[in-house]
Amino acid sequence: MSEKFKYLSSEWRDEAEKRLKTELPPERMNFATSSMSNIYQNCPDGSEKFLFFKFENGNFAEMLVGNGEPPKAEFAIKGDYETFARITRGEVSAQKALMTLKLKLKGNMVKALRLASLADRLNKVLATIPTDY
Repeated sequence: MSEKFKYLSSEWRDEAEKRLKTELPPERMNFATSSMSNIYQNCPDGSEKFLFFKFENGNFAEMLVGNGEPPKAEFAIKGDYETFARITRGEVSAQKALMTLKLKLKGNMVKALRLASLADRLNKVLATIPTDY
């Protein structure tokens, strides 16, 4: 049995970064430049966490996980820990979670909808990580 990573731990982040760099070349990301901070509310330990992604010309540039105030990003997406976990497991799309108001978006909605397919590609990679939620 393969090792399971604790969701949003530094080990999970390292594995996610390795897979994103390998599995999402710039052309798969439409050479997009953007950043987003996912803000997780109601985490199992009672805290608020963030997951920050940055792409430059389609290249995976940075990924941070932490507590407290997230880095400034083009998009800030806020929601419940369980909603983000369901997206990461591939049970629901980010776009559906936004449209059903399970997530709240700050940023340009038109651009966010254009980038939704890229977010789905990113989440499909994350869903392959053996994770303990």
